[in-house]
This record gives sequence, C-alpha cells and structure tokens, in this order.
Amino acid sequence: MKVLVTGGAGFIGSHVARKLLERGDSVVIVDNFNDYYDPKIKTDRMSRLMGDFRGRVIDARSDIRHRLAMESVFAESGEIDAILHLAAQAGVRYSIDHPLEVESINVSGTVNMLELAVQFGVENFVFASSSSVYGNRTNVPFREEDNTDHPESPYAASKKACELWGYDFSNRKKLNVTGLRFFTVYGPDSRPDMAHRKFADLMIKKGEIAVYGDGSMARDFTYVDDTVDGVISALDNPFKFEIFNLGNHQPHTVNEVIESLESGLNLKARVRYEVEQSGDVKITYADSSKAQRMLGYEPRISFEEGMKRFCEWTKGEYLGK
Repeated sequence: MKVLVTGGAGFIGSHVARKLLERGDSVVIVDNFNDYYDPKIKTDRMSRLMGDFRGRVIDARSDIRHRLAMESVFAESGEIDAILHLAAQAGVRYSIDHPLEVESINVSGTVNMLELAVQFGVENFVFASSSSVYGNRTNVPFREEDNTDHPESPYAASKKACELWGYDFSNRKKLNVTGLRFFTVYGPDSRPDMAHRKFADLMIKKGEIAVYGDGSMARDFTYVDDTVDGVISALDNPFKFEIFNLGNHQPHTVNEVIESLESGLNLKARVRYEVEQSGDVKITYADSSKAQRMLGYEPRISFEEGMKRFCEWTKGEYLGK
C-alpha cells in the first residue's frame, strides 16, 4: 500500500511508518514539526526513516489545517490507498490553557483530512482517538459502548468530536472510518512531555519528580509495538465505521512507574507530592476484547518488560550504556 501518515514524525507515527516500510509499503509523512517539543527530535526520526528506506518515504512537510497545501500533497504523492491520521495537539494539561489551538488542530484539522479523503478517493481512514474520551469513570474496564459525554479536558472533548465527525463522514460520504482509542502508549523514543520519560530525565539529572495526588492514579500503559500492531491491523481491515480500544488491559499506578524506573535505571527518585490537577482522571483501563475479536489485537509486551526496554533505551540515550 501507499499510506499517508499524518503526524508521521511523532512518537507513534514514526513507529508505525517504520513497521509499514519494513513490510514493503510506501509512506507519505505529513508533519508540521511544531515546537510543542524540540523539533530536532522529529527531524532525527525523519532522517532515520529517510536513510533506512530511501525512495519509499516522502517527506511532505505541511499543516493538516491548510487545505491548498494539503491538496498539493495529495496531488504530488500519487494514489493514496489509506490515510492514517495521527496528527494532533497532544497534552491534557496543555489543552486547558490552549483550548482554541487544540480545537483548531485536532477538530478542524481532522475534518479537513476527512474532506481530503473523500475528494481524492481514499477509501480507508484510520484515526487516533484517546482513552481520555471516557472521562473520570469508576466503572472499569472501559468498553467502547460506554458513555463518553463527560470529557474532563478540551483535549478529551476534541477527540470525542473527531469520533462524531468520523461517523458523519462514514454515514454521509460512505468513507470507511476506524477510530482507535489509545491508552497511554509508551516505549523508546517517546515524547518528552510524557510522564515516564519526564520522570526518567529528572532522575538522571538528580531532579525532583512532582507527583500530583498520592501516586495512586493509574493508567493502562500500552507498549508502542503493541499499539503499532493494532494500528496496522486497522489499516489492513477497513470497516464502515468502528471504534476500538487499544490498551493493555492492566492499569499501573504512578508510584509503580517510579518504582520500575528506579529498578531499570538503578537510580533513586526524589519525589514531591502535590495537589491533583484539573483535567486528570483517576484511572484508565481498557477492555480490548472487541479489538481482539475483530482486529486480532493481542498485546504481547508486559508492563515490566516494556519499562525494562524503555530504561535500556534511556540509558543508551543519556548515560551512554
């Protein structure tokens, strides 16, 4: 296939792009390389992909909100078989301070991509939603049919809106649309703003980790390779419209994350506990049985193994080991 991957220089996007290229597909990467975190991280990811798969990667640097620029990307890339739409403004806490920016990128940008899919005859559209759409629920695990009408942040609201727009295009424009609710994807080369990586950076630099609450907040950590397998299965198996959880079905607390980092990095964390912040939820916990049944999704990497791999990567990056 030829797959257009928005956000393809990001953490998940670059991992998916590499897996597609390894199996023989070609990839058109759309990313605007914004400064939410150091753009050099994305530039390095793109350079590695371009170097390892010369001739099968198109660097179509652009902004998903800019219609004319994106029309040029489609026109110059040739026939696109599928769109994997991962581009978004991440960050629950960031969204609270920048709701208009989040709406513009996440919602308007997604609608633009849906319109372009129809305009250029792309039949399969897979996009990233989020576990955040479930809000602050206490009945677990989360199932796709659960109510998602009570978001706790602008980011969560934006992802819920994307699901609704996806349904509209599937129903009205006959576009195959699949939404994937990601659950705290982690692993090597993860975003610098993610908790496990921030914690590791602080531990290496002898800094103090700020934990909001008592550390009992839990997330369904999902290793990036398992998420990638689910994404590619969704690309290979189009549906008229479906939503899937892609999680690991086993939440772990913030305190457990810190303990795993201490063990894997052989360092002692300095922790400061502070009051909980607006937008945070107590727990995320995926029921992935639907994805297992319809996509063959089966997470393979345990939290313990995944954190061990992340720590080994971190030591290679920062400690030269």
